Amino acid sequence: MAIDALMLFAAVVVADLGAPRAGVPPTPALWLAAFPLLTFAFMAARGMYRPSIFLRVLDDLRVAVTATALAAMIVLSLRILTADDPWVAAQTARLWAFASVYLLAGRVVLSWGELQARRRGESVRPTLVVGAGHVGRLTAKRLLEHPELGLRPVGFLDKEPREAGDGDGLPVLGASWDLDRVVAEHGVRHVVLSFSTAPPRVLLRVLRRCQELGVEVSMVPRFYEKVVGHIGIEYLGGIPLMTAQPTNPRSWQFAVKYATDRVVAAGLLVLVSPVLLAAAIGVWATMGRPIVFRQARAGRDGRVFEILKLRSMRPSQTGQPGSAELPPGTAPGGVEEDDRRTPLGSVLRRTSIDELPQLWNVLRGEMSLVGPRPERPEYVDVFSGQIDRYGDRHRVKAGITGWAQVHGLRGRTSLADRVEWDNYYIENWSLWLDVKILLLTVLAIVRPSHSE
Repeated sequence: MAIDALMLFAAVVVADLGAPRAGVPPTPALWLAAFPLLTFAFMAARGMYRPSIFLRVLDDLRVAVTATALAAMIVLSLRILTADDPWVAAQTARLWAFASVYLLAGRVVLSWGELQARRRGESVRPTLVVGAGHVGRLTAKRLLEHPELGLRPVGFLDKEPREAGDGDGLPVLGASWDLDRVVAEHGVRHVVLSFSTAPPRVLLRVLRRCQELGVEVSMVPRFYEKVVGHIGIEYLGGIPLMTAQPTNPRSWQFAVKYATDRVVAAGLLVLVSPVLLAAAIGVWATMGRPIVFRQARAGRDGRVFEILKLRSMRPSQTGQPGSAELPPGTAPGGVEEDDRRTPLGSVLRRTSIDELPQLWNVLRGEMSLVGPRPERPEYVDVFSGQIDRYGDRHRVKAGITGWAQVHGLRGRTSLADRVEWDNYYIENWSLWLDVKILLLTVLAIVRPSHSE
């Protein structure tokens, strides 16, 4: 809140002081004060100043731009109704532009500083997980894998842990009646209530005691696999009835998405054609023909199509590159068998330029810009019988990039995690989520880790 107040104050001052140089008269003081107050009100109404566990920079930026736009529209409307001033539009537009830029800059700098502090182990909250079963250990594992979330698990609370640790190395620190001692000894500031063999009344006591101790509490709900972002809640007396409202992949919204994909793909093909031409010439000069690599992949409803990529590897010595053996639960991808990448091919993969021909797949309606990455049919048959909900990924078109990929699940990574992220994307789809994934994809290309 302090950062937003400082940025709004600076924006109003700079916009007003610089107005004469732009040939615009200064804005009356009443409206200079009303604009930031309205912006604050809209941001507060959207929950921007409520405590939050995770950093959601892109979502915060969207809310900030929306809040300044709404404030500007209200100021503009009121001024038009109350006065006949030809400079109303110019003055209000300057306020909106300066406030948007300053708010975005302040939020980005603040979030970047917080993120770096968390990655260094600073500004993190020691976290206790109640329940040492599969879900509890999965929750702890995810928190350990992502220190930037700001929650560092220190151990579990469970009278009867069902499983041994799954590589998390975290101890069971006691049972529910040891809560006070564990909180004091480990400086616990956050508790995650997961699944446990303890009866509901015991978990409810834990929750109440955490609130008395001033410890934040999060809960993993039952049937968490089916809990989506769009949930309706109605009350039957004091009993909440939750109705999940997942996005329907057969709805008109997805039809609009796919039509938009084709239009955007056509425009991008024109924009990147010089890059594609230069890369194609480079592939032809270093490896000869064919320039484009084609491979069968399974898309929407399991339909098989040929995915297109620029070649980045020399032909296999045997002439028949096979599928390398994969560790259990690991997705295929990356460099399989011997590394046959050329120097140019390594660059193409690292920058994802080799994926650009898939814009043609999008234009032909075989793929989408954003969606689950498509897999080879022979792997699909195997994984469908091994991984829960693997086939649910095929409810939508495959994508050039996806929610799983922007969260680091590229190449040989956990297949179950990929499926989880992909199904989350499908059931929580929105136009904003697609835009966010595309923005995160650009950041991932700028800071590549490994290629798929």
